Amino acid sequence: MGPGDLKQTICNLQPNDSRILVGFDTSEDASVYQINETQAIVQTLDFITPVVDDPYIYGQIAAANALSDVFAMGAEVKTALNIVGFDKKNLSTDALGEILNGGNEKIKECGGVLLGGHTIESPEMYYGLSVTGMVHPNEIIRNNTAKIGDVLVLTKPIGMGILTTAIKRDLLPMDMMKKCSEIMAALNYLPSKVMKKYRVSSCTDITGFGLLGHALECVNELVTFSLDCKSIPVLNEVIELSEKDVVPGGTKKNLKYIEDKVTFMSSVANYCKLVLSDAQTSGGLLIAMNKDDAKEYIKEIEEMTLGYACIIGEVIPKGTKDIIVH
Repeated sequence: MGPGDLKQTICNLQPNDSRILVGFDTSEDASVYQINETQAIVQTLDFITPVVDDPYIYGQIAAANALSDVFAMGAEVKTALNIVGFDKKNLSTDALGEILNGGNEKIKECGGVLLGGHTIESPEMYYGLSVTGMVHPNEIIRNNTAKIGDVLVLTKPIGMGILTTAIKRDLLPMDMMKKCSEIMAALNYLPSKVMKKYRVSSCTDITGFGLLGHALECVNELVTFSLDCKSIPVLNEVIELSEKDVVPGGTKKNLKYIEDKVTFMSSVANYCKLVLSDAQTSGGLLIAMNKDDAKEYIKEIEEMTLGYACIIGEVIPKGTKDIIVH
């Protein structure tokens, strides 16, 4: 479901409770509910269909994808529940066990505990997590509080939707499949933990709506995001595939949704627009932070992010559009 369709679907739901600190009406990554003066629960749920053939790696990627929403809020993961749909005729219990083991490894990696879950028969395979985290009510990092003068840091490369489409069409060599899987399976846990040491204004994670779609949710009434296309981390194979129109349908839908809200300078090629709109699985964090802190932050997380983290733009005073791409 695209961002526009989603907003229309949930716009009439109006929860009424003063303890809701973050609800679904704000396009945030997770909901937050205050328990007391020092504790708030952060909750989210996400699941995906298989993006790779290896069941263990698929489990890792699906779990990393679901856990990321909690990290984007600046919270710590505490517990998780599995959500699984599968067809008994087409998936062995051993393969299902590998998926769950892969997911559990990622939960343990960030200090969380798997408590159980729910499984149903489904003609299409899917796996993910319902995740509960904790955060101090005064330390929530929201997605729409970027400040003029901040720079924008991205911690993972984009284009994973294009690469996984290529995997399904047997167009990607084994070494690139391995690299793609490694990027998607990497947790945003440590980059999130480290960013709390710095002056961070806002944060979100890049998933199904693509870089531009999620950046759009972060823009407030005072600011515009100015992005430098050449600075955004992208694997060379992504460019080559996008030029050949090896692009998922969700990516094209994302671009159609954001086009009238973004100014693309004349030097930005059409394939670049698609890459910036690419529907990610387990993408990186997009962080608006003080420009004096950004280089030190990137240096500190370099090994954690496989060397991909970089500054991709800046936050400027409000212009005629929400985003400018140079």
